[in-house]
Amino acid sequence: MTIHKEGYKSIAIGVILFGIINIVSFYFMSSSLPIISLLLFIATLGLLLFLISFFRIPNRKLTIEENGIIAPADGKVVVIEEVQADEYFTDRRIQVSIFMSPLNVHVNRNPVSGEVVYNQYHKGKYLVAWHPKSSTENERHSVVYKKNGKEILVKQIAGALAKRICNYLQAGQEVKQTEEMGFIKFGSRVDLLLPLDAKVHVKIGDKPQGGVTTIATW
Repeated sequence: MTIHKEGYKSIAIGVILFGIINIVSFYFMSSSLPIISLLLFIATLGLLLFLISFFRIPNRKLTIEENGIIAPADGKVVVIEEVQADEYFTDRRIQVSIFMSPLNVHVNRNPVSGEVVYNQYHKGKYLVAWHPKSSTENERHSVVYKKNGKEILVKQIAGALAKRICNYLQAGQEVKQTEEMGFIKFGSRVDLLLPLDAKVHVKIGDKPQGGVTTIATW
């Protein structure tokens, strides 16, 4: 396991705060209120470990599949439905949505190899990630990949806790499947808009692993 670069600053701040709080607690509370001091240490240690865990990159054998669309994120499949596309595409698409809790790995990965033909950031609201309108009204970053004449759209969507979407891609860039596309801080969701002829291999409630699980084939 390694720590993602997006976490270096946050973890450093967390370590400093952990040290300050517990040094102050030791000098001013440990003798008179030892139980409170101990509980404070346990609570702050738990928060620090959570912060470190949030930015983890686990060691995994990533999936490379020529005709596969690989999960761009860890999480839980909460939507599989046919929708009318509201961005870039004008046709109907299959939407697969993956909800990412704060406990999930938050690295986002390219679901396919190919060319990035569209890359757009949208300002928006911070509705809870499972809200039906979060896909169209929340802050989000949309990327369209083109491979062998076919295209898919991936949306990184902010939520009530997610206040920063990082995206590392540029339009015109050639990318490889399962390499990093970005990172979302503190829980959200990722939507995929697939062609109608794509064969979906997951169901609602499944818990795919980013870079590992085959979401669909085309």
